[in-house]
Amino acid sequence: MPSVVKEKEKKRIVGRIGSKPIAIITGVEVEISADNYVTVKGKLGSLYQAFDPEMLIQSDGQTINIQRPSDQPHHRALQGLTRALLYNMVVGVTEGYQRFLELVGMGYRVQQDGVNLVFNVGYSHTVQVAPPEGITFTVESPTRVAVFGCSKQQVGQIAAQIRSIRKPDAYKGKGIRYFGEVIRLKPGKAAARK
Repeated sequence: MPSVVKEKEKKRIVGRIGSKPIAIITGVEVEISADNYVTVKGKLGSLYQAFDPEMLIQSDGQTINIQRPSDQPHHRALQGLTRALLYNMVVGVTEGYQRFLELVGMGYRVQQDGVNLVFNVGYSHTVQVAPPEGITFTVESPTRVAVFGCSKQQVGQIAAQIRSIRKPDAYKGKGIRYFGEVIRLKPGKAAARK
């Protein structure tokens, strides 16, 4: 019985995500400075981020490995976070990230004006959105738009800002939502009277 307990402890200490090496895809350059400032360059651009100095980040040209100084819960969590962020950077500069949004509502539509988006979502005026550096917009139909970029965080942030222009209504579901997002509608006054 004690051997089973020791076996479980070993598995818990090793970690599930943080200890996995990250494969460096062909065409990706990784530069790690002494103060844990990592730059990842690829065909879609370059990303850089500073990581916690307690984490030991090493690269042999084919893989990236992250080691932690101890088995304390804080260090284990930090190792997993560091590994996840580095993996997102490698995937971002090779494949990129994309978020789709859809417009639901009578007369709601989006148009592309050069690189900008112009939304008509029930206001007395149109709302224009300009893409920041590293982000591109694609209008697939008058009610569907795609946000593309190499930074997962930036793509998610811009998509959230676009959604906030006209959040989905709680009663009819009209507004801008993520593609496939399920909106739980409230019953309304007529249903409450019954």
